Amino acid sequence: MSVSRETLGGVSRETVSRLEAFVDLLQRWNTRINLVSRSDSAVLWERHVEDSLQLAPLIPDGTQRGIDLGSGAGFPGLILCIATGIPFHLIESDQRKAAFLREAARITQAPAQIHACRIETALIQPARVVTARALAPLPKLLALAAPFLATDGVCLFPKSEKADQEMAEASAAWTLQIERHISQTDRSSVILRISGVKRV
Repeated sequence: MSVSRETLGGVSRETVSRLEAFVDLLQRWNTRINLVSRSDSAVLWERHVEDSLQLAPLIPDGTQRGIDLGSGAGFPGLILCIATGIPFHLIESDQRKAAFLREAARITQAPAQIHACRIETALIQPARVVTARALAPLPKLLALAAPFLATDGVCLFPKSEKADQEMAEASAAWTLQIERHISQTDRSSVILRISGVKRV
């Protein structure tokens, strides 16, 4: 079911208020640093917030914490953290973006921990869910994610129309179990829910 701004997938009014506060902050900061493209400012809800929220139902039941790689402006990791209450570790090497994430977590009261470092140098215990959006092609993304993924964990990666090509390339180096979910915000895109990640 498509998520609308009015229902936002049935989340509470309090959560909607926190998401609105996040969007307001992002728009203010975006005048100073490039968090999202200026053309996206008018469609933040549809293109970024709702796009991130649709990952929430794919998180395994009982997940205690998650890790978001290359968090940027907080999509999808901080949005999922706000919406679900699951603590997330957000890894972002750009110091200005990391500062934004800290402030966004503060004003939304999201249980997020910000790591202002490169993904390869982050020291975080593996988690049951690892997310990333628009970060890298799937083969490279799996190499980055694998050290952070618990044995019974899943990766949640939104992907464009190149998903089939990327999955074929990844299969040369990885064994994977992949579920494809059509994106509700862009029917040409998919969300890959990947488990059983092992190098060939």
